[in-house]
Amino acid sequence: MKQIDKYLPFVLQHENIARIEDDALLVGDRRLYPFKKEFYRCEDLEGAAEAIEKMVTQGGGPVHVAMTAIKLLAARAEAGKSAKDADLFEQAKQRLQRSRPTNTTMARALDVLVARVTAGIEKGQNIEQIAEGFINAFKEEYQQNALRMAEVGASLIADGDGVMTMCFAETSFILSIALAMEQGKQIKVYSPETRPYFQGARLTAPCLQEIGADVTLITDSMVAYMMSQGKVQKYMTAVDIITRDGWAANKVGTFQNAIAANYHGIPYFPFAIDPDIGRVGRDSIVIEERDPEEVKRVKGELTTREDMQAYYPAFDIVPPHLIAGVITPKGLVSPYQLEQVFGERV
Repeated sequence: MKQIDKYLPFVLQHENIARIEDDALLVGDRRLYPFKKEFYRCEDLEGAAEAIEKMVTQGGGPVHVAMTAIKLLAARAEAGKSAKDADLFEQAKQRLQRSRPTNTTMARALDVLVARVTAGIEKGQNIEQIAEGFINAFKEEYQQNALRMAEVGASLIADGDGVMTMCFAETSFILSIALAMEQGKQIKVYSPETRPYFQGARLTAPCLQEIGADVTLITDSMVAYMMSQGKVQKYMTAVDIITRDGWAANKVGTFQNAIAANYHGIPYFPFAIDPDIGRVGRDSIVIEERDPEEVKRVKGELTTREDMQAYYPAFDIVPPHLIAGVITPKGLVSPYQLEQVFGERV
């Protein structure tokens, strides 16, 4: 299995996502990238939850931040700095899960991690070691799955393709581009800016540029035009949730781009590291609605009147008929066959 960090930009390398240092949790502050490479310091679990809510980290970052926050809590309990109390860890889990309700990978990882920690408390075991063991195993599996997905993604990209993405499609997408380039394919990537946090402008485009990819930044409203000009042959994004019957939630704007791709005969391939087999249909997906004030500002500066009404659903939902295939650790899977391939979760 290849080590993937050598292919990845700064913000996606594990040590730059989340780590414990001097009895605090340090989170790579993606709000500041690419202008600064700094870390947001969390003194306690509430700080970690707020870091997720404040978009200090996003995409695949919250699961690593949340697990590391639990590890810090366990370390403090072992050191006698906090109570070695199962209820405390259960409350911590619930608080972290509320910080990003669409992130089911984080929610399920926390369910398992905290269950193991609380079982360790009952048995008188070292819960810091339990947490560290689970996190290390999770990271190893995550890396292997990301690489498998990237290999599938790279295989779908042909020499000369233009690839449209949306928001920050994270490790597997960046790896797909890196591997396709390593195979000698000439690729152009188009990255919409992704208002109001500009993840496409601040994260996707600079990360692709950092690995030497040919990337062009566009506004969110240019997607259909670029497709109509024949510049785009593939549309690829991450997903925060995909249900067992193929309904996929991702950053708002993904749905309208999928409609445009379908109209122009361009296949849409979302990356889903962990399909949520426990959810069925679009109504099972809870869309996070963020503070409308964020829509009215860019980096704190007003772009409209202070008293203007605004609305900010952070995600939208793509129906399965717009998805050509889901890129998963088990290969390319039809959105209608996810339950068959992944089976019932226990």
